Amino acid sequence: MSIFGVMKSNPEQKSYTVKEATLKLMQYCAYRDRSHKEVEEKLREMRMIPAACEQIIMQLMQENFLNEERFARSFVRGKFRIKKWGRVKITQELKLREISSPLIKMALSEIEEEEYYNTLNELAEKKHALLKEKDPYKKRGKLTNYLLQRGYESSLIFEIINNFKF
Repeated sequence: MSIFGVMKSNPEQKSYTVKEATLKLMQYCAYRDRSHKEVEEKLREMRMIPAACEQIIMQLMQENFLNEERFARSFVRGKFRIKKWGRVKITQELKLREISSPLIKMALSEIEEEEYYNTLNELAEKKHALLKEKDPYKKRGKLTNYLLQRGYESSLIFEIINNFKF
């Protein structure tokens, strides 16, 4: 980028035909589920013209390489089961990826209530055991903040924390 805010073109950057770009994006989407936003950013990086972008995205959708519902569902499952995120944080991340609210709501149905509650309880117990804080009010505050940062709902957090001895 120059001092005037104009992007300098990179002479070494490869230019792609629509067919090459489509194949590259098929591989990109086959590796893991992608959102439309990620695919559009990749096409922008490849410097594809808008008409070609639209054509490629349509082909990816028709051949089921690009499926927003599948992406949202797998994203929810992964972030909850692997990273142990709560619904609030998962929802924020999906909104950042421009997933629609009805699709987010449907994807969140991948999380079973009992499993969600058990995971929150498990996280709270582990963190509670690790906290060295002596003051019970500060300890409660630190535990609450930790669980809020993980994306859990405050009502559930308070329900679980009230069962702890501080």
